[in-house]
Amino acid sequence: MKFLYLLLISIVLVSCGSSVALDYEKGTDWTQFTAYQFSQAHTGPNGEEQVSSGLNELDDKRVMRAVDSVFQARGYQKTDYNQFYIDFFVEEYLSNSRNTIGIGLGSGGGNVNIGGGIGIPIGGKIINQRFTMEFYEADSGRKLLWQAIYDGELKEKATPAQKDAYYYNVVSKMLKKYPPEQ
Repeated sequence: MKFLYLLLISIVLVSCGSSVALDYEKGTDWTQFTAYQFSQAHTGPNGEEQVSSGLNELDDKRVMRAVDSVFQARGYQKTDYNQFYIDFFVEEYLSNSRNTIGIGLGSGGGNVNIGGGIGIPIGGKIINQRFTMEFYEADSGRKLLWQAIYDGELKEKATPAQKDAYYYNVVSKMLKKYPPEQ
């Protein structure tokens, strides 16, 4: 039931205008990469894994749980003896919602017409995010193998459940075409 709820929220939250751009190293044997770790990860004061990505600590954990969920469902393992590292970072800025209510005034008489209008934003502020995820080969001194960039929007006052669904949806979209077809 919880999964269905998260799926429903993610469909509502993610706009149709979001996009994923992919790039990867051609000629890579993707079958050798079955174990991963977050490269920025360090142990926090409570013994939990933490990263510093530009998100707050709670959102970092949401992203890591989403990556773990997607990868473990595909048979990947998170280990200390990994074949590739995962980095992610986010650039974000606030903007007003693009949804507006328009109010217009007009007057006319003779050969003179005067009109005016204004759009009043509704729906609160939006967090615009450029989310980047990169995979580096563990044995080659951090050689970049794969990169995905996602442009999306999140409501500023999203609930924790909405954020969970949003980040799960973002990660799922980014990893949809991983590994690249040969």
